[in-house]
Amino acid sequence: MTKQTIPAAPPCTLFLFGANGDLVKRLLMPALYNLSRDGLLDRNLRIVGVDHNPATADEFAGRLHAFMQERDKGGEGAAKCLDEKLWARLAKRLDYQTGDFLDPATYAALARRIEKTSHGNAIFYLATSPRFFPEVAQRLGEAGLLDESAGGFRRVVVEKPFGTDLASAEALNACLLKVMSERQIYRIDHYLGKETVQNILVSRFSNGLFESFWNNHYIDHVQITAAETVGVETRGAFYDTTGALRDMVPNHLFQLLAMVAMEPPAAFAADAVRGEKAKVIGAIRPWSAKMALKNSVRGQYMAGKQGRKPLPGYRQESNVAADSQTETYVALKVMIDNWRWAGVPFYLRTGKRMSVRDTEIAICFKPAPYAQFRESELERPKPNYLKIQIQPNEGMWFDLQAKRPGPELVMENIELGFAYKDFFKMTPATGYETLIYDCLTGDQTLFQRADNIENGWRAVQPFLDAWAQGGEVHEYPAGQDGPEEGNELLTRDKREWHKLG
Repeated sequence: MTKQTIPAAPPCTLFLFGANGDLVKRLLMPALYNLSRDGLLDRNLRIVGVDHNPATADEFAGRLHAFMQERDKGGEGAAKCLDEKLWARLAKRLDYQTGDFLDPATYAALARRIEKTSHGNAIFYLATSPRFFPEVAQRLGEAGLLDESAGGFRRVVVEKPFGTDLASAEALNACLLKVMSERQIYRIDHYLGKETVQNILVSRFSNGLFESFWNNHYIDHVQITAAETVGVETRGAFYDTTGALRDMVPNHLFQLLAMVAMEPPAAFAADAVRGEKAKVIGAIRPWSAKMALKNSVRGQYMAGKQGRKPLPGYRQESNVAADSQTETYVALKVMIDNWRWAGVPFYLRTGKRMSVRDTEIAICFKPAPYAQFRESELERPKPNYLKIQIQPNEGMWFDLQAKRPGPELVMENIELGFAYKDFFKMTPATGYETLIYDCLTGDQTLFQRADNIENGWRAVQPFLDAWAQGGEVHEYPAGQDGPEEGNELLTRDKREWHKLG
């Protein structure tokens, strides 16, 4: 995004509930700083932190400033050096409201702040513990803060997790829709703010070459991987009640699946795009309990090494039960029952303490006929892959076979493709910049709709139900790519995971 081509967002008061939490300091404020750098924030934008801890506006700004300075030593979206003049201009926009999320007086104070503005626009960002989502939404409604009859817009941003199963997701959506309309709700998934994710739609639908073979006639299977080298760090209490499946699959991985598998939308408008995504997630085959166990693998990391560095096991992490059966790795096989994807398996995996940090989509094409090579030493050509790497080295690569120079028929696997950094000027970003800007401007294209959320939970509910009745959690050493059973999920289908990194 550049200020030369994109107008600044309209004026607004942005209320950050949970202002003292990690999300605000690690991702939201750096994203707002980057938007300010690019000239995309209106001069009348005001940012108000809301939390129960007493603080002044200067104290709030001071804490954020200290973190931004420390963050520049390295971190997601970090700049080489904090621009103090730019920060000073942004700090003037900051204010703070001390208040209990359950106290009506807090919302009366927020209403007074909005009344003092000339525009009346307000966004309420719920960067809180998920247990407060319905509570805050209900009180915003009771206080009349979601009423748009006076002309200003009122929007609510909800972070994941959107529930912990189908029933809780349905209950949360019902609560939100009781006090506001769907067009006021922005369910945010930061994966959708990444440039490479958005580029999936552009690559698919603007290049006739891709769309012509994007179907079960040419594609053998699809792999979607989100591998992390980190453990649970300070999130042990949260993670031990959540696990890898709930944390990653119905949101991040299913959003990537939807981008790959959705039908062409009638237009690149919010309702059209979100409608097609909801359809394809809704077409995921619901497994029986027996098939859910057969088509899933759970793993938990034990003590291991990253290089020479020793790493603790999951059960030795802070705030994790000594006998925990929570999965830190999950691999699933899902099928999409529609004409385009009939018979094409989608393999999903995500895990912590794996060998490399790598989020990628690997699309494996059906092999070429190989009878003509039977007289050579080549047993069978390797399959062609289209690899879309989301992070860390954003780009797209296509694997193909070529003859190695020389008198013998020896084939070599080569890659054609591009890295974003080689073609575009990549300014530091957290992934939230596009999403915050879209929320300010009222574009819901990259935000999840209620039916998309519920369809995602409906697809994973059979796994949750089957695991509640049994199934083993397999151990794997930290620093390795999951348990061997995760590999067997593919080898039994005569396939293998695409090599990470």
